[in-house]
Amino acid sequence: MLRHKFLASAALAVAVSFTAPAFAQEDAVVAKVGDMEIHQSELDLAIQNLDPQLQQLPDEQKRVAALSGAIDVKLLAQGAVDEGIDETDDFQKRLDYIKDRELHNAYFRKHVVDAVTEDEVKARYEMEIAALPKQEEVNARHILVKTEEEASEIIKQLDAGKDFAELAKEKSEDSNKSDGGDLGWFTKGRMVPEFEEAAFALEKGEYTKTPVKSQFGYHVIKLEDRRDVQPPAFDQVEPQVRQLVMRDKYLSLIEQAKAEQEVEIMDEALRKGYEEVNKAPDADPAAGEAPAAQQ
Repeated sequence: MLRHKFLASAALAVAVSFTAPAFAQEDAVVAKVGDMEIHQSELDLAIQNLDPQLQQLPDEQKRVAALSGAIDVKLLAQGAVDEGIDETDDFQKRLDYIKDRELHNAYFRKHVVDAVTEDEVKARYEMEIAALPKQEEVNARHILVKTEEEASEIIKQLDAGKDFAELAKEKSEDSNKSDGGDLGWFTKGRMVPEFEEAAFALEKGEYTKTPVKSQFGYHVIKLEDRRDVQPPAFDQVEPQVRQLVMRDKYLSLIEQAKAEQEVEIMDEALRKGYEEVNKAPDADPAAGEAPAAQQ
């Protein structure tokens, strides 16, 4: 079901992609098409609106691609003017819509994108981290063999003082045998249930005293260490957290605007649909999720 946060995310995706160019005091002419001039400011806009694939090109190639597109636009735009298309009702409606959209984007940039401070982002990060549930992870090794008898014999050798990692290198049939059976750190839900239950039941330094059967065979497991899962560092998630702050600012702007201007929808079906997708965020259990990734 569509939700209020979806609309906010969609608006963010549109608005963040709009970047006002830094117009030079002298807006140089970079090309002419008949009597029409293409200025540096227009080229800057064309570069910003290139297809995402073309955005990956080196800067000079991007400039060439953008200029080529701008020239094509001028050529056909003049044809449209010659035919009076710019005077039609349909064109004027499209022009009005584009004007409103760009005004929305400019207002969004001023009051949302440029208004976000580093202190706000860091404060939101701390709030999100504090709300994360505690989760434990363990670091374990294992030795995998085909039969219960083989696993039992390995446990006897461990009881006699044999080194677990060396036995893994010698006896295990798993692909990580060369690493001494090292599985690294993992949380619950990453391993098959039988293995996971046995691993998390161990104390640090202990190994299973009976073979653990799974769909892969029989395991002998040793727990190397356990700890609480560490939250991601601020630098790793700063873009996503910034999106959350931007979303909240955007929603606040929208709510303020709705309080100042009445929204009336004549079509009953449209009105109900609009009300459904614009439910308050706190009514949505997933409202805390970050918006979609931005361009």
